[in-house]
Amino acid sequence: MEYADSVCHQGYDLIGDVHGCNNTLCRLLAELGYRQVDGIWRHPDRQAVFVGDIVDRGPRIREALRTVRDMVEAGAAQLVMGNHEYNLLAFLTPGAEGSGLEYLRSHTERNCRLVRETLEQFAGHADELADHARWLMSLPLFLEFRRFRVVHACWDPRLIGEFRRRYQRNTIDSEFLQESAVYGSFANRTVDHLLRGIDLPLPDGMTMTSKDGLVRRFFRAAFWQQYPDTLNDVVFQPDPLPPELAGRKLSPDDLERIPYYDPDQPPLFFGHYWRSGTPALIRPNIACLDYSAVKYGKLVAYRMSNERWLKHSHFVWVDVDPDEPFTASAAF
Repeated sequence: MEYADSVCHQGYDLIGDVHGCNNTLCRLLAELGYRQVDGIWRHPDRQAVFVGDIVDRGPRIREALRTVRDMVEAGAAQLVMGNHEYNLLAFLTPGAEGSGLEYLRSHTERNCRLVRETLEQFAGHADELADHARWLMSLPLFLEFRRFRVVHACWDPRLIGEFRRRYQRNTIDSEFLQESAVYGSFANRTVDHLLRGIDLPLPDGMTMTSKDGLVRRFFRAAFWQQYPDTLNDVVFQPDPLPPELAGRKLSPDDLERIPYYDPDQPPLFFGHYWRSGTPALIRPNIACLDYSAVKYGKLVAYRMSNERWLKHSHFVWVDVDPDEPFTASAAF
């Protein structure tokens, strides 16, 4: 197994979903001790690791993508692919001949709305966006360090193990991207679980309306509960389940779909889930770093050194700048 560690780094700073909040990102980097050298944010002996979702929603997507890409290309950072990077790639990529797809992610009203800010902010810069898209193809789906792991939404050991067996790497290619648009394919399931997490269907075709007004037939589920019994045991999203659903039993299919991240596994960092309040550990080996930055929340980092068990005191965060506001299309 090839690890993502470098002997020149004495520690790592895991950073949550940026979503175009570049001013806030720069403030957080400064708070963490990074300084701009030749226009690139660097730390003398640490490296930043971004958990994905740099693009979409916020007011400075173009600048944020440039900031992070420059850091990655200079060796000052690493970045795993988030569902928004993947969605943008699929939105911009035509379907292969004979696939019946005009684009890998159809240009429906909803899909257009979710990438609207990115496309608007790159208006007049089509070549730059195309260059970024080619670069995004090189991003890993997951990273494994000697002491910890990073994925955008869910560490599914079955899919990650199979991905490694098939490809001997942690990155995708154009063939994998095309296959990922085929529902039920291995590539589709891998992208769905690792970048979007575990979505469980509500029973009996029921729906729920979230705080942002979207009607949903699924809910996001935790993957670290050892013996879950009810829907409420695994729900992990900003909106609680309706009371009449919370106590419903998980079906055998639900239980089969949910992987389990053991408390003895290495520390795991991810984003994606729109948490709120004071940053806190989920478990001594699990930390979610997405604290809804783009919704006037916090941009959160965790300072990882050599600890075996994570510590609450290692969280660092800054409040989002008031000029980096929530947008109408920021529904998760």
